[in-house]
Amino acid sequence: MTQKQSQGSARSAGGGRRGGSSSKGVFLFLGVLLLLIAILLCYFGYQALFREKPTPTATPAPTALPTPSLAASPFAPSLPTPTPQVAVSPTPGGADWSQLYFTSPKYPDRAPNHHGGLDEKLTAFINTARQSVDIAIYQLDLDNVTQALLDAKSRGAKVRVVTDIDTLNDPKENPSFKKLEQADIPIVGGNPNAIMHDKFVVVDGKAVWTGSWNFTENDTYRYNNNGIEIPSPELAHNYTTTFEKMFKDQKFGPNRKSGGTTPRLTIGGHRVENYFAPEDKVAEKIVARLQEAKKTIHVMAFSFTDDSIGDVIRERAKAGVQISGVFETTGSETKFSEYGWMKEAGLDVWQDGNPYLMHHKVFIVDGQTVVFGSFNFSENAETENDENLLIVDDPSLAAKFEAEFQRVYRQAREKK
Repeated sequence: MTQKQSQGSARSAGGGRRGGSSSKGVFLFLGVLLLLIAILLCYFGYQALFREKPTPTATPAPTALPTPSLAASPFAPSLPTPTPQVAVSPTPGGADWSQLYFTSPKYPDRAPNHHGGLDEKLTAFINTARQSVDIAIYQLDLDNVTQALLDAKSRGAKVRVVTDIDTLNDPKENPSFKKLEQADIPIVGGNPNAIMHDKFVVVDGKAVWTGSWNFTENDTYRYNNNGIEIPSPELAHNYTTTFEKMFKDQKFGPNRKSGGTTPRLTIGGHRVENYFAPEDKVAEKIVARLQEAKKTIHVMAFSFTDDSIGDVIRERAKAGVQISGVFETTGSETKFSEYGWMKEAGLDVWQDGNPYLMHHKVFIVDGQTVVFGSFNFSENAETENDENLLIVDDPSLAAKFEAEFQRVYRQAREKK
């Protein structure tokens, strides 16, 4: 993690029928006909209800984590039985409109376990490119992702890269970027005063990969992270528009102006909001969605120092909304972190149990809405960094994030 990273890190028609007089014979005929129909319906309904379903193909189950014994807490959310954990957890979003993944670090960390992760999922995503790949990434050191970009260039796809200027200029940070430059893949570095903190890829102007995950070995196999793949030309347009502002116009942070994107979309039948920082005033969008919480707010936060977001948590807690959260331990005990007052107020918040980093930036609201992306809940993310955020109203997607929250929450509780 660079110095800037440590300083910058945190939604029947009815019809009438007129009757007429009929003979008794007609009524008798209709009665017999209805009786026959009823008999047929009962027969076929019975067959459909009781016939044997095909047996699904069996797949070997990975080893499940043991269920920890936790002390009872009046604030604790319900803890379901842990699901089996593997190197990467693919979880389809509702109606196949997205593909969601989580890292699942193993401890102690061993190099032989470094396979089957988000890097392989992203590599497969990039390998679908035929026309273009635009990538805005804070850190990159994964050989297979780098090779996928080189292969895309060899296939004739236009590959363009935006990264943080300090990362690009740091000899220890940029071997992968050097390989790309040597292949004549153009790279623009930006935001010298803060960080170019985005982590997104747009393929062929039709699909987007984004989330909290940097494309590094640590982020893939040691840190807690999320990544999501969304096929949507409309969403891809938003990300391409913002990419162009950085790549072509070389406008970063507060120098970049808003415009050209569509913040509210419908994807797969679900409402999706898409914002970019600092131009879209992202914190106030998060505050607005948290204010709608009626039952629960669950949070996983790498960095949470934004007072406006902290204030709405305080207000919702007073209104009876159940607050639970896991904070990355690093920085959570400083006077700037929202963790301290929440803990003192008796809210159900914990420091994480990952010996490396808990890198999520997620809110789950009422089990219905998920707020996530590269955006840490901090002033720097709001006003200085280059960031992106999604607010998605989809109970199915929220359930996947909730399962990850419960796993991270359980690990934090177990540490104590």
